[in-house]
Amino acid sequence: MVRSTAELRRTFFEYFQQHQHHLVSSSSLVPHDDPTLLFTNAGMNQFKDVFLGAEQRNYTRAVSSQRCVRAGGKHNDLENVGYTARHHTFFEMLGNFSFGDYFKEEAIKFAWQFLTGELGLDKDKLLVTVYHEDDEAFDIWEKTIGIPAERIIRIATADNFWSMGDTGPCGPCSEIFYDHGAEIWGGPPGSPEEDGDRFIEIWNLVFMQFNRQKNGDMLSLPKPSIDTGMGLERISAILQGVHSNYEIDLFQSLIAAAAEIVGSQDLENKSLRVIADHIRSCSFLICDGVMPSNEGRGYVLRRIIRRAVRHGYKMGADDIFFYKLVNTLVSEMGDAYPELVQQQAVVEKVLKVEEEQFSKTLERGMAILNDALSQLEGKQVPGELVFKLYDTFGFPADLTNDVAREQGLTIDEAGFETAMAQQKSQSQSASKFGADYASVLSIEHKTEFTGYTDANGASTVMDIIVNNAAVTEASDEALILLKRTPFYAESGGQVGDTGFMSSSSGKAHVIDTVKLGQAFAHKVKIEGVIKVGDKVELVVDQARRDRIKANHSATHLLHAALRHLLGDHVAQKGSLVDAEKLRFDFSHFDSISAKKLLEIENLVNAEIRLNNALTTQLMELDEAKASGAMALFGEKYDEKVRVVKMGEFSTELCGGTHVARTGDIGLLKIISEGGIASGVRRIEATTGQMAQDFVNDGSDKLHAIASLLKSDKTSVVDKVSTALQQIKLLEKELNQLKQSMAGQKSKDVMSNVIDVQGVKLLVANMQGIEPKALRGMMDDLKNQLQSGIIALGVASDGKVNLIAGVTKDLVGKFKAGDLVNHMASQVGGKGGGRPDMAQAGGTEPENLDKALASVKNWLEGKV
Repeated sequence: MVRSTAELRRTFFEYFQQHQHHLVSSSSLVPHDDPTLLFTNAGMNQFKDVFLGAEQRNYTRAVSSQRCVRAGGKHNDLENVGYTARHHTFFEMLGNFSFGDYFKEEAIKFAWQFLTGELGLDKDKLLVTVYHEDDEAFDIWEKTIGIPAERIIRIATADNFWSMGDTGPCGPCSEIFYDHGAEIWGGPPGSPEEDGDRFIEIWNLVFMQFNRQKNGDMLSLPKPSIDTGMGLERISAILQGVHSNYEIDLFQSLIAAAAEIVGSQDLENKSLRVIADHIRSCSFLICDGVMPSNEGRGYVLRRIIRRAVRHGYKMGADDIFFYKLVNTLVSEMGDAYPELVQQQAVVEKVLKVEEEQFSKTLERGMAILNDALSQLEGKQVPGELVFKLYDTFGFPADLTNDVAREQGLTIDEAGFETAMAQQKSQSQSASKFGADYASVLSIEHKTEFTGYTDANGASTVMDIIVNNAAVTEASDEALILLKRTPFYAESGGQVGDTGFMSSSSGKAHVIDTVKLGQAFAHKVKIEGVIKVGDKVELVVDQARRDRIKANHSATHLLHAALRHLLGDHVAQKGSLVDAEKLRFDFSHFDSISAKKLLEIENLVNAEIRLNNALTTQLMELDEAKASGAMALFGEKYDEKVRVVKMGEFSTELCGGTHVARTGDIGLLKIISEGGIASGVRRIEATTGQMAQDFVNDGSDKLHAIASLLKSDKTSVVDKVSTALQQIKLLEKELNQLKQSMAGQKSKDVMSNVIDVQGVKLLVANMQGIEPKALRGMMDDLKNQLQSGIIALGVASDGKVNLIAGVTKDLVGKFKAGDLVNHMASQVGGKGGGRPDMAQAGGTEPENLDKALASVKNWLEGKV
């Protein structure tokens, strides 16, 4: 039975929900608290801590459709998109999971029943693989499911053995393949023809049953688990009777829309596949807070956008087009992903702005590339050219490679990397995502945070880290992990707490608090000695925390005010909350007027004065979202979430610390507002006494200005306005005087005209004349001279300004650019311009007269 992609997704959910699986929403494409990933690339990513035992959920079975991106880092399918039937930058991974509940037999039964029962696939078209040592899985497939032994293939490679890392949870896999038929070339997995398209993997079942040790030993896990993944696009293609993922309903809608927008009738054009694929990854990345930039994830997004734009350009698109596909995407996927609907305007604006910027250089860059390729000797594009296109026109190397491949060429990647090594490689900035402490330390415990109600307390030292190694005691700088703590660890934009801890043998100044997995790590400077197992007394810097709390609570009010006054498209894109200020980044595409900023500020302060009590409540994540609570960008949420509510004005999910009542904030004062990226604005503000100090400082400066103008504060604006008008009038009179002086100087220097071999020559040092007046003087002198050559120079402020002119009747014999460069070479400079007029600068004013004197010899051909 043919099923739409949307129907298939729903059927998968309903099947596993009927078997007691908890439906879990897709996590963000930006992995939080996982520095090892550039983008979410598998369904299990959001359950990693659950599999490791570091996080507990209130369910042991789960089902999800996880949106994934593979377009950067070690998981990169970008260059294959458009050339193969199944590679995508964005895809959905259907999966069912067991956390110590059912294991191999149940997982295999669920998969087989879903494929053959719910979806009605022909059993004879399915074959499976197992890890070559996994006799248990082989027997289940043969004896319980009834698959003939010849259709169960033992695989001895890592393809059928999954590991989370060099150590830790791991286990064998069992993959299910679909046979497209003998008319398609290819062999079964494990055969020499396995890379063909006849047998396609559709589902992978991972049996997590071991814990690999550093010495290679495999210990059995106390709670074996299940992780599965089935590509939605692949299974849709099979059910819809097509061979390519790009022929399924979802892609056909996008391809048809793209063809109409770019004005193409060729629906088989592979460029349409690229565009249809890329609109999905770009739109969902922007929804998850990624914005085009020149580093990290933002640079990957920029590469994808520019690749799509280039393919549209290749098909003849004569206007900005890419953003227009968002509406079709929303129609296809908006029901499954409501965030796409909510942020449609934001996505469209970001894509439009980015395409407009790139289009300014695309045509010229493509012309240079095509010209170079037409003259290329051999089959490789030089790395220097690849780098020039990247550096000058913003062409990522993979875009140039894309163009080259279309013409049967390759690029000199080594040469490109050599050129890139001379400046910071932008694509390598993803390494900034931090150290993976899990690879250095075994941090298994979870710190209990007591700081919502207490600013001090007692605890036990669980671990001490010095220079990335676990130690039993420390006497200098260290990271100390506690069983429980009132110190807030940096998270969600809020900085970590500071303060003091003390034991019977030492005292430590806590200079920061950060998270290591589920543990809170206190960065300390120790006097004396602190040891593992010590009982410690803890005191948070209360005054600093109070300022942080005020700024954090004000951020929530500011977010609500922005949405109220600017629109629901406003979404948080980042924040920083410390003791001095708050910084709030949000989606919006226009500058905000001073009047509107004041309106926003007044609205926040009105809510502060209402002095509403803040209420917090622990809720299920889905329940909290259904209640209207806003989730903040950049925050990873557990299934149980903390909902912070301020009257009826603001309701958000937040794990940070807050004031008890809005009145505790005191006052909010916006300090600045501006754009930081395409479609992203930033507001910086402060609260409480610091806000009052800012206001007082402004008042003091206003008073000082009024005193200078011999006015009072109430009249200072009129006084400044009058003073500016007087300045403009004086500047106008001064410019008129300078022009008069220049005109007189032009008349005076005409006496310097001499005849050199039948050509009139005028050379003059224009000392006392403004350099910017030289061009006007040149035009005036040429009019007076009618026919001849003119060379003028002036020295001021340690610099030389030169200008050369040739009347139109002589430009066939003499070039102004040659003359000006002749003079410039003698004063430490260079220049250029038109054949009839050229300018230059220099840094050696002491040689100006010598340079001017040499013009006669230049005209005579003696130099």
